[in-house]
Amino acid sequence: MNSKHIEQRFRVVIPARFGSTRLPGKPLIEIHGKPLILWVWERACVSSAAEVLIATDDPRIAEVCSDVGAEVVMTRTDHRSGSERLAEVAERRGWAAGDILVNVQGDEPGISPQLIDQVAIGLASHPDAGMSTLACHLEDAASLFDPNVVKVVTDAQGYALYFSRAPVPWHREQFLRDRTRLPNEVPFLRHIGLYAYQVGFLARYLEWTAASLEEAESLEQLRVLWHGGRIHVSLAETVPGPGVDTPDDLQRVTRWLDEQCWAALEPKPETR
Repeated sequence: MNSKHIEQRFRVVIPARFGSTRLPGKPLIEIHGKPLILWVWERACVSSAAEVLIATDDPRIAEVCSDVGAEVVMTRTDHRSGSERLAEVAERRGWAAGDILVNVQGDEPGISPQLIDQVAIGLASHPDAGMSTLACHLEDAASLFDPNVVKVVTDAQGYALYFSRAPVPWHREQFLRDRTRLPNEVPFLRHIGLYAYQVGFLARYLEWTAASLEEAESLEQLRVLWHGGRIHVSLAETVPGPGVDTPDDLQRVTRWLDEQCWAALEPKPETR
C-alpha cells in the first residue's frame, strides 16, 4: 500500500495537556533544544493530512506552538481524555459526521507520517467501522507478558475482538510448558496507540457509559467493543518510534532521534 494515495481528506489533531503524573510539563520538555510537542507536530505535518491542529487548554503550550506557526485550538480544562478534547475541536469547527479525524498523541516524537496516513486509509477503506488503529507483530515472549505492552486480537477480516494488557491469545499447550518463546502458528500483535475516527462516531462514543472491562484494563478502546462498535486494525507498514512516558523514555527517545539523524546523513549507495 502506498500511504500517499488517499482519496478522502483527513485531519490530524494532537491533544496536549501540561499536567502529567510521571512527567509534569511533558509537551514543553526540550529534546535537542526543541519542545516535545513540536517534534510531534512537525512529523504530523509531513503526512497527507489536510490540516494539523494542536488542541490544548494550557496557554504555555499554545504560545510555544503558535510562535512557530502551528494552528492551536484552545479547549476546555475539564476533559478527562484526549478523545473528549478531539470531540470538542470537531464540534467547534463544524466538521461533518463522515469526516476522518486522526488522533496523534502529543508524546510521540517518533511517530511516522506513513503510519498517520495508513490509519486514515484503514478507516476510509472500512466505513462500517467507526474507528481504526494499527498493530505490529510481537517478536518476543517478554513483551507478550509485559502489562505495559497492549495486545490486540483480531478476526479474519482485521476487526478487533479484544485488547488487553494480559498475554492474549493464550496458547494453552505452549505456555503450560514454556513461557520464554512464542509459538509460530499463532499471531501475537502489539497494539499501536494511533487512532482514526469518523467525527460522528467520536460524538457517539462519548455518550456511551464507561465499560467495566475498560476500567479493569485501563484501555479506552474497550468501551467501543463493549457497546458493539467496530474497530478495524491494520498491520503497520513501518515500525513506530518510541514515545515518552517517563524520564528514562526521554533518554531513549533522544538516542533514537540521534540515530535517525545519522542514518539520514549516511551516503546512499549509487544505483545503476
